Amino acid sequence: MKDSPELAPEAERVARHWRMNLRLTAALLSIWFVISFVLVYFARELNAVVSGWPFSFWMAAQGALIVYIALVCAYSRVMNRIDHEFGLAEGE
Repeated sequence: MKDSPELAPEAERVARHWRMNLRLTAALLSIWFVISFVLVYFARELNAVVSGWPFSFWMAAQGALIVYIALVCAYSRVMNRIDHEFGLAEGE
């Protein structure tokens, strides 16, 4: 929004906050896509066995869930930090 000088400082701050939110969401969704589709699809070709189960099954049933929980935690922590940075945190 640098080319819009008529924006108030408050509007520019909120716009910067929104852009950071979109970048974070895009990065985390990219990781989600790789785990959900790419890694599980190519794991079938590894033919490895983990605890008696095929590796692709283990990745889909167990490994992906761990990554999803980590993504939610990462989003929460980073967004809290961004909210505090821009003065938009809850309770402020």
